[in-house]
Amino acid sequence: MPLNAPVPEHPIDPFSADLVEGVARVVAVKGDRVWLEPELTSSCGGCAASGLCGAKGIGTAANRLEIRRFELVNAAQLVVGERVIIGVDGRALLKASVTAYALPLVIMLSAGAVAQNIAQSDGVTMIAMASGLAFGLLLARWIARWLSTRGQLAPRFLRRADAEEACKISSLES
Repeated sequence: MPLNAPVPEHPIDPFSADLVEGVARVVAVKGDRVWLEPELTSSCGGCAASGLCGAKGIGTAANRLEIRRFELVNAAQLVVGERVIIGVDGRALLKASVTAYALPLVIMLSAGAVAQNIAQSDGVTMIAMASGLAFGLLLARWIARWLSTRGQLAPRFLRRADAEEACKISSLES
């Protein structure tokens, strides 16, 4: 979340039925800001497809975690090495996934369908699909930036983690 991002319109309620929690470790403290890295789950890199997903080799776990560092306000006076629980609104995850995946795909397929219907040419259809994908990715980037500026995609500090605590989805129904 940018340093000057406003508080979201609907702040995350820690007792919300759709709050997704994750464990992160404090890696740096700078003034009133704290830098966190998400912890890997025990299954990351341990499956049969780990060689294909980048869990080993150039995309090692350490490299991927460094890229995924994020910053929060250090209101709880956290120290380096401490494990904390962060939360993200489930609706924010849905918005982010629809923006990143569904929107570009729908625009690409729609552009291809319209081009095929009008031009009846595979070459024109392929160009329209590539153009639709490029436009969809640009639109997704703009929407993601807008959501981030509004503070909707930012994780929130919930509490300090217990020694055995792992990631989970909070639900009042369960």
